[in-house]
Amino acid sequence: MIKFGPSGNSESFYAMGYKHTEQAAKYVKDFGLDCFEYSFGRGVNMSEGKAVSIGDAFREEGIEISVHAPYFINFANPSDESAIKSYGYVLDSAKFLKLFGGKRLVFHPAAQGKATRGDAVALTAERLKVLRDYIYMNGYEDLYFCPEVMGKLAQIGTLEEVVQLCKIDPVFVPCVDFGHLNAREQGSLKTYGDYKTRLEYMIDELGYERVKNFHVHFSKIMYGGKGEIKHLTFEDTVYGPEFGPLAEALFELKLEPYIVSESDGTQAEDAKAMKQMYLAVSAKA
Repeated sequence: MIKFGPSGNSESFYAMGYKHTEQAAKYVKDFGLDCFEYSFGRGVNMSEGKAVSIGDAFREEGIEISVHAPYFINFANPSDESAIKSYGYVLDSAKFLKLFGGKRLVFHPAAQGKATRGDAVALTAERLKVLRDYIYMNGYEDLYFCPEVMGKLAQIGTLEEVVQLCKIDPVFVPCVDFGHLNAREQGSLKTYGDYKTRLEYMIDELGYERVKNFHVHFSKIMYGGKGEIKHLTFEDTVYGPEFGPLAEALFELKLEPYIVSESDGTQAEDAKAMKQMYLAVSAKA
């Protein structure tokens, strides 16, 4: 089943008087949504007991939970010490994902830095092979580790780079942030065909079964010459991208991803809007 949900809590979550992540499970369910992404963006700072409590709350409401690993992961940093920290950030996030009872971990692959693009991508790939070994050594191979398509040109994470990184091992599944993709490609996603071409590329490269339940981030994003500037809401009419054509392409290709809204303050509301758009497409068939 295709799933829709927010990344973190919308402004309305707090306006309704909610405070704790455990309460997000019922909040998300009451919105008619299916999943929730918890961000460890600033670091993995949580007790195991709290993680179990969050996992129990989401399990009780039947809401699937994923995590976003810390933002400062950079597998292209030439420093081995930095690489060791990046492995740790991913593995610590995986530990808490397990305690939550979730299956999906999103991470930013790397930044290009002063290296050539080719060298930075090659180093990222070598480091992900080491990460793969750590994943198996720690018994996390039942989880999905999702390198993300990134929005800034200086970041490693074009769609093609992410797909190639996912070829390293089946534990790696693409996280396609369509807002990021649209931003780094200066507004490239407009039509059904724009989306369908990219989805078919993924299927051709990785196979239908690998791509069927891939991970999606979606929001409208302001961009400039260097790519992403900031996340927007669905109220924006300038930057895009629009979700409707993607809904049609996903339905046509029989893909059932896990779709996370990263709108700025209206994550749950915009996730609900996406779910309604998708249901309208499927109802016409």
